[in-house]
Formats: sequence, C-alpha cells, structure tokens
Amino acid sequence: MLRRNFVKSTLGLAGAAIAAGDAFATAPMAKNKFKLKYASHFGMFQNSAGKDLIDQLKFMADQGFMALEDNGMMGRPVEQQEAIAKEMSRLGMEMGVFVVDKGGNGANTLAAGKQEYIDIFLNGCKKAVEVAKRVNAKWMTVVPGDFERNLPIGVQTGNVIDALRRGAEILEPHGLVMVLEPLSDSPNLFLRTSDQTYEICRGVNSKSCKILYDIYHMQKNEGRLIYNIDRTWSEIDYFQIGDEPGRKEPTTGEINYKNVFKYIYDRSKKEGKSFIMGMEHGNSKQGKEGEEALIKAYVESDSFAI
Repeated sequence: MLRRNFVKSTLGLAGAAIAAGDAFATAPMAKNKFKLKYASHFGMFQNSAGKDLIDQLKFMADQGFMALEDNGMMGRPVEQQEAIAKEMSRLGMEMGVFVVDKGGNGANTLAAGKQEYIDIFLNGCKKAVEVAKRVNAKWMTVVPGDFERNLPIGVQTGNVIDALRRGAEILEPHGLVMVLEPLSDSPNLFLRTSDQTYEICRGVNSKSCKILYDIYHMQKNEGRLIYNIDRTWSEIDYFQIGDEPGRKEPTTGEINYKNVFKYIYDRSKKEGKSFIMGMEHGNSKQGKEGEEALIKAYVESDSFAI
C-alpha cells in the first residue's frame, strides 16, 4: 500500500523511478507505463493468466498494474497470505486495501452505539493489524454499517465517531489506516456521501482514519466528482474505480475518467502525494477479449496530457 517501503532489495526498479522524481512510474519492463498506480484484483485476468494467484500477480505486473487490492485477504490462509506478499515484493508491487472482517452476524452497525457491535469492530481491527503486517499492507476498508433509525442522526454520527476513534487507537501505533467507504449499494447504509465521511474523519481526528473515495459509488450518490474530491481532498487516502452505470472498467459508462485521473495526478504531483487507485469493478466483456479490452481502457484513460 501507498508509500510503504516494504519492497527492498528486489525493488531497485521502482526505487530508481522514484529517485528520478516520478513516484507514479511503473516497472521499466512492464508493457504499459501508467501515470497512476492502479491496483487490480484476483480474477480480473484469470483467462489470460490462469487461476493460480501467483501467475495472476505476474500478469498484472507485466501489464503495468503495480498494485493489488484483495477485499477478502483477511479470510485467506496464513500461508497463502505469505506467498502473495513474497511474490508481490519480488515483483515490486504494492498492497492496496483489504476489508476489515468484523465477524459476527453481519448486522452490526456502529451507529447504534451498542457495546457488542463496538467489540466486534475492535476485534476486527486487532486481527487486521496482524494481516497487514503479514502482507505489507497499510490500508483497510471499514464500513460502519446501517442507519440506526430510532436514533437522531447526530447521535448516530457521534456513536460512529466514538467507535472509530477507538479503532484508530489500535491502528495508529502500527502506521495503518482504516479508510471509510461511503457506498451506494443500499439506502440503509449509514455512510453515503463524501462530505459526511469528511465530517466523520475530522471528528475522529486521526491519521489512521481517512476516506476511501470510490468514484463509482460517489457518481451515483452525489455526482460533481472533481468538485467533491477537491472539497474533501485533505481526508482522502485511497481511490477506487468503476464506471457508471454497470460498474465496469473506465470508458464503458458516463464518467470522464481521463479528466478525473488527470485531476488526481496533477494535484498529487504538485503536493508530493501518491495514491493507489483500486480497480474495484467487473469486466464489461467475457474471456481474454474482455481482459484485453480492460487493459486498453486503462491505457486510454491514463493517456491524459501532463
């Protein structure tokens, strides 16, 4: 994940690129030289690379996708986590987000302020620390859950902030960051917009609690993407990608990803920042043809002028 220096002796290639002043450069041997650091996920290229996860990592790096995100990383066996981390280190890839598995029955919501739900969340954070160390990760996705509609919205917000502060206390000593993701999947979800998430992050007031700005979800919930990214920029630590409608690769929907990517790139370069851009979407076409189309879409969308 992000500027974490977990890649050492095997990363002379990436190190040289950064030393030359371009933190966004991909490996010199990659077929595509992307300006931004895109994180693909397992299964996205399995028709081209096969089902073996290590072979998929090699294919990702060969295509220029120098990061990985894996929502289900916490549920993988330890030996598989270690094997993934070892190969990523060899390839010079960075780890993006994985989801904090809070366990329980899935119905817990931090907005309720109930101790049993808070305990589930905090236990998930503690387990996430061990996984993050094992796979050289920095970020983990947290979703507070549903509204508790029998409570005033201000009370719900206060409950969420209190719980997240306690989670941040667990993560901060290890340099880890939970990124809060506002979603569009259901109107019952408490976290819905970037400004609401910004408010909560400012309330938590920790470098270990930031925003995951999922461009697909925010196009659905609020629109005005560049405007809202600009307004909440200081609290954003991670981006995810998906076109709307359909949640497929860029160029398949209504979002002008070339403009959005250019804004993120230009501002990041100006401020000396770097983001991982998670490719959390499906493929618009099946088979190898679909995977080739996806790669082509990223080449096109990343081809903005500097």
